[in-house]
Amino acid sequence: MHQNNPFPAPPRKDDKPLSVGIVVSLWNSRITEALLQGALDTLREHRVDESRIWVVRVPGAVELTYAARQLAAHQIVDAIIVLGCVIKGETPHFEYVCQSVTQGVTGLNLSLHVPVIFGVLTTLTEDQAIARAGGALGNKGAEAALTALHMAAINYRQPLDLHCRLVDNRFGGMG
Repeated sequence: MHQNNPFPAPPRKDDKPLSVGIVVSLWNSRITEALLQGALDTLREHRVDESRIWVVRVPGAVELTYAARQLAAHQIVDAIIVLGCVIKGETPHFEYVCQSVTQGVTGLNLSLHVPVIFGVLTTLTEDQAIARAGGALGNKGAEAALTALHMAAINYRQPLDLHCRLVDNRFGGMG
């Protein structure tokens, strides 16, 4: 886990088993499998039972949102993580793919009752992707898993007050 993540996993008040779906792109699989491993390790570390982790593989980043929507439709998960890696090439394809998946995840978050976490690397080089998939800059898959735990906690009205109070006080909010 990367040390720069300011958000530890939220405390859980109950023992309700949490279910997490992970949709991972097969494109740039060397990178995406490392992101997946980081996410799985983090979920296990935070007591998410392996039998309650659903992994779905899709051909590329554009297909992530369709599979995430289908997974949500089955109502078996409390959060969904999408993992992919888009590396800029010589054509505008990079921009189209990044825009499609970003807008797709945003749309899912506005329409679904489970959070969909964006864990898609959009880098200029393969080296930059490697650095973010378990290399020098941590593992963005692990960070996405922590984010999924936080967002699932919101749906269960679990006490994130400590974090909320810290944020409110730090920024002069509602106190």
